[in-house]
Amino acid sequence: MGIEHLIAFNLTLLAAIASPGPSLLYLTRTTLAEGRGTGIAAALGLALAAALWTLAALLGLDALFTLFPWAYTAVKLMGAAYLIWIAVQTWRHARDPVAATADTAMHGRAFRQGLLVNLANPKAVLFAAAVLVVIFPPNLTATEKAIIFVNHLAVEAIVQPALAVLLSTAVIRRRYLDAKHLFDRFAACVLGALGLRLLTDR
Repeated sequence: MGIEHLIAFNLTLLAAIASPGPSLLYLTRTTLAEGRGTGIAAALGLALAAALWTLAALLGLDALFTLFPWAYTAVKLMGAAYLIWIAVQTWRHARDPVAATADTAMHGRAFRQGLLVNLANPKAVLFAAAVLVVIFPPNLTATEKAIIFVNHLAVEAIVQPALAVLLSTAVIRRRYLDAKHLFDRFAACVLGALGLRLLTDR
């Protein structure tokens, strides 16, 4: 494994982070609604979960899912149910006022929810496995696998909070607050659709 492999991997990670999906949508909505600190906490949860899926792929969880399809189905059903639950809660509270301040408890909740949002999609381990196979040479050593995991965690832990900081700027947050109920209901519909898609995909 050389530095060129890590560069290619990191470029792929950046594209994945920026692509529309439940993690980016959750980060956007949380940061805009609850502020920079809570958004950063959510970003760190998302980052840890994404890196854990890569670690799982490196350790062969994708092969386990192939060998035991029921395990994949069980994780997929739980993930879909969680995304749909978030969608319902977001819709229900779309007209709730935004909290003036975010306390430590909110940060902890945002971190846990960010972690669960990214863990809710078991397809992430299959995606990670495909990326690893395409980019890295076969027969990686334990040290190389550890480097890949730490590298992924570092990229996510830098980029995700940076997105939260960008989203929390005064102009962007003010525009969100002006149309909070519309944005939240749009977010609820998208998250619900993603959950249903995960539920029905084979």
